[in-house]
Amino acid sequence: MLNLNLDMKMTESMSKSSLRNAAYNANAVYQKGNNRIMENMVSGKYPGNSHNKDLNTSSNNSNSNDSNNNNNAADKRFKTLPAAETLPRDEVLGGYIFVCNNDTMQEDLKRQLFGLPPRYRDSVRAITPGLPLFLYNYTTHQLHGIFEATTFGGSNIDPTAWEDKKCKGESRFPAQVRICIRKVCKALEEDAFRPVLHHYDGPKFRLELSIPETLDLLDLCEQNGV
Repeated sequence: MLNLNLDMKMTESMSKSSLRNAAYNANAVYQKGNNRIMENMVSGKYPGNSHNKDLNTSSNNSNSNDSNNNNNAADKRFKTLPAAETLPRDEVLGGYIFVCNNDTMQEDLKRQLFGLPPRYRDSVRAITPGLPLFLYNYTTHQLHGIFEATTFGGSNIDPTAWEDKKCKGESRFPAQVRICIRKVCKALEEDAFRPVLHHYDGPKFRLELSIPETLDLLDLCEQNGV
């Protein structure tokens, strides 16, 4: 069983403004202990398949199929994310949302490691220690937090995590960061947190968070209680 004992108490008289400032204090007080808290939060990992679906192409030699093949190859290279999925260059990364489902969340919490599919590697490298993190379970449609990065974002920090059965020794979610729990709050339902996020392509939302978006999510978590 997992054990993390969280100790991050704030006085009831603390103002919303000071609460926001504290959220960005990289030296925020937390203590390792009761890992059982992690297991009790939720049960479930990242929709790598939804992010990494290969395009189906036919075998004929038409120009349109050649174009599809090129797009397919580009998708597999996963160098960068489309502009719609990243913050504008003039905005500072304020936080990050990782994604899971009921089948993979336990491994996230057990390993104290969050991960995303390969095409997020460059994006996740922008994560620095102390950055607020959130975990969206797309099975339950709930957002969990508040987590915190304990390392810089990297690639294959633990290649054995979410191992690819077809490629032994390789992770299905190599864009990784070590995490701890900053504060345990009740999970947010979609109708509460979605209005805060930047959406693209219908219901999809950007995982990179601006500072205002992060502060709003931190406020919602605090207001939702423990």
